[in-house]
Parts: sequence; C-alpha cells; structure tokens
Amino acid sequence: MRLTKNRLRATASAAVAVALGAAALTALPATASAAGDGLSVQYRTSATGATADQAEPWFKVRNTGTTTVQLANVRIRYYFKADSASAAYRFACSWAVKGCANVTGTFGTLANPTATADRYLEIGFTSGAGSLAPGADTGDMQLRFYQSNWASLKQSDDYSFGASQTSYGDWSKVTAQLAGATLWGQAPAGNDPTNPPTDPPTDPPASGATLFDDFNYTGYSDPRISSHGWSVRSNSGGPGVSGATWAPDKVTFATTSGNSIMNLETSTSGTGESTKQTEVLTNARKFKNGTYAARVKFNDAPKYGPDGDHLVQTFFTINDLTAPMADDYAEYDFEYLPNGGWGEPSNILYTTSWETYQADPWVAVNQHTEGRQSYNGWHDLVLTIDNSSIKYYIDGQLFGTHDAAYLPERPMSINFNQWLIDFGGLSSSTARAYDQQVDYVLHVKDQVLTPAQVAAKVTAYRGAGTTFEDTVPAS
Repeated sequence: MRLTKNRLRATASAAVAVALGAAALTALPATASAAGDGLSVQYRTSATGATADQAEPWFKVRNTGTTTVQLANVRIRYYFKADSASAAYRFACSWAVKGCANVTGTFGTLANPTATADRYLEIGFTSGAGSLAPGADTGDMQLRFYQSNWASLKQSDDYSFGASQTSYGDWSKVTAQLAGATLWGQAPAGNDPTNPPTDPPTDPPASGATLFDDFNYTGYSDPRISSHGWSVRSNSGGPGVSGATWAPDKVTFATTSGNSIMNLETSTSGTGESTKQTEVLTNARKFKNGTYAARVKFNDAPKYGPDGDHLVQTFFTINDLTAPMADDYAEYDFEYLPNGGWGEPSNILYTTSWETYQADPWVAVNQHTEGRQSYNGWHDLVLTIDNSSIKYYIDGQLFGTHDAAYLPERPMSINFNQWLIDFGGLSSSTARAYDQQVDYVLHVKDQVLTPAQVAAKVTAYRGAGTTFEDTVPAS
C-alpha cells in the first residue's frame, strides 16, 4: 500500500437485455440447452512441432444460435496425452480480446484414458467476459500450457492437437459446453464432458524454501516477532488520512478454539490526529516468484461506533519505488473496501498487479480485477507468480489472472495492513474501530501451488505442531 492518491480504477459495467418472443418458454434443466442455443469453436496453433516447450492452442468461440450466450456459462475442453504419469502442467493466457483476466484454465484427468488423451485443459470465462450475441465470437484467445518444470512436451500424440492448423478453422476435436450441455465437438471415446471426470491431477508436494507463520505470539512486543523477521509498524508515512499514525499496540493476538489469530485494529474519531492504523510486514525483501497464501477475516461493520469510513483491509507484497515510474517496482494486492472508496459506492474487493507509478502528477501502470460484493468473513487468499503470469484465488476459485508485463523484477516484502482512505463523508466525532484478522501466512519459493495444496501444507504444519518456519534465503 502506498500514500493515498486518487487512484484510477476501471468501473465499467455491462448490461445485456435478451428479448424473448411472445410465446412462453418452458424452463429447461441446468444440464439441458434451449433449442436456440449453438456454439462452434475455431482453433489454430502457433507451436506446430511434434515436441515443443509449450503447447499453444488458440481459440475463437462463436455463438451460432439465436439467443444471447453468457460466456460465464461456456466451457471448452482441449484433450491431450500427459508426458508422464506425474507430469504437472501450468496454464497461461498471452492475449485475449476479452481480456486474459476473464479467461480461466484448469486441468483435469479423463475417466477413460485413450491412446491419445488422458488429460484435458478446460477453458472457462469469468463474468467480466460478458456475453455473445447471435453470430458474434470471442475474438482471438492466445492460450498456452507447459510442464511446470519446463521440460519439453510431446504434442504429436495429443487428441486435440493439429500440426497443420496454422490459421483459424472449425475444429471438432475440442468440445464446447453451455450450462453443462455439449453443443460442439467430439471428446475422446467414453469421455463426453458430461461424464464426471476423476479428480484433477495433483502436482508433486511442495518442498521448496518456505515461510510459514501461524502468528502464535503473546502481543506486539513479543521478541519472537522480530526474531522471526517481522516488524509491527510504528514509523510515520502513508498510506492513510493526513495526520494518521501507525499504532503497534493495536496489533493483538488471541487464541480461538486453540488457534492463534492476529488482529489488526484501526480506530478514529473522525480526524487525522485521532486515527490509529495498523501494519505488520516482513523486515526482509526476499520474496519473489512462487506461492503466497493467507487466511484473512474481512469485516464489513465496525467493532464499535458509527460505520461509514472508507477503509482498506489488505494482504499484499511490495518493494520500494526507487524513482517515479521506475520499471523495477512491483506490488501485488488483495484490497477489500467494506464501505467502498476510490469512487466505488459500496463494498468491493480489488486484486491489483503493479508495474510502476508516479505520485505527482498521478500515473498508474497496473492490471486489476474487481469483485463488487460483500466479502465479510474468513477467506483463503492465494497469489501465485511464475515466469508467465500472476494469479489470484479466493476460497479456492480463480479470481483474476494478470499478464507477464506485471511480473516482479526484484524481491518484495510480505505485508498486512488496515488503513483509512478518508472518512467517507461521515462527519461524526464519535470514536469507532474496525478489525481485520489473520490466521496464518505461507510462502513457497519458486513453486506454484494449487489452493488445495496450500491447505494441505498448512494442515501438515499444524498437525506437526509447527507454528513457524522460515527457510527462504536472503536475496
């Protein structure tokens, strides 16, 4: 987080109206498709070799029906043969007309393996991808996937691969579903997409250098906090309302059901001088690629007093801006605004990947994804950074994918803070306070973990009675 500024945020929204004829339509089950629905998929590849560093299946999806299609209900499957039983794969979007942040990719294992397919890549869309009117298509989706260890992969035995398909054309060796009904393509024998797949393949267990902290401390002055590499902030400076200070004594620890929880309290009486904010951060900037995870409780309502301040509750990584618009700056944020702010009228969650910025005049170079809803309560937050993309997950679901242009050049710190943008038009001088809780934090260096793997690793630490470990080397 940085000094409060008038951030530029995209707030575009879309509304789609579907006109129905005078005749009443009978509701169809979720697995069925209305008579007016239709999809087709065009495919090309820009990696034509029998073997390649990465597969590059590019797609366009067209609405061939007579009714508007919501892309969030569309799924495409590309079928391939794994290079080994233990092979793990990563998905990336290089460019898409609909925006890479609105295109998702997950891998699954086929229930009935064949000679040319035992896995699939399933492409989906977030609600931000919008809709397709009859006759419209998604435009270019330049996608790719690769082995997580960057070993070369064999494509020539992959069911959906077409070496000669160097320009877009209809391709029936991929399938497309709308709301669970298959409308295009032919899956490998015995593997219709409506058949339940086996569990997705799991990657080898993470064994890289790791930071894990269960925040099992007695208070902000516990000497183990500093010996474990953390600082409880007390120095002046932003972000926050002018005159606010950072109050270490408002960082407390409590045990709930045998589990230690860190609490960050921010309080105010409606003036900068009365505003006490909280931040906990690592002393070292030594974290770069890999997986970051935390379990965080966001709170919509104050613990006491009137509500309405523009508050920011966070989990993020950051390094220092060495000069305005310096291109080696990096920051990756989960930011929850329970009362809105930055031009938003109500609660919103941002995930933002920063390339650089300058404060005066304000210029921002970033990519972000928003969720305009309440996130009150506990949430599992996961951020992954590899050499091709940045991905944000909330409660096991992919929330946003950001482009390689925003990858970090230098190591970063890990931070939690809670602060006030402004008083949100609340003129009251009555004291009020807001809480943000943190259960644990995890970083695994240079390894991309799934949310399920994160949960398993945290469970293993707790099962072994380990409350802290840091094997991540200094940069």
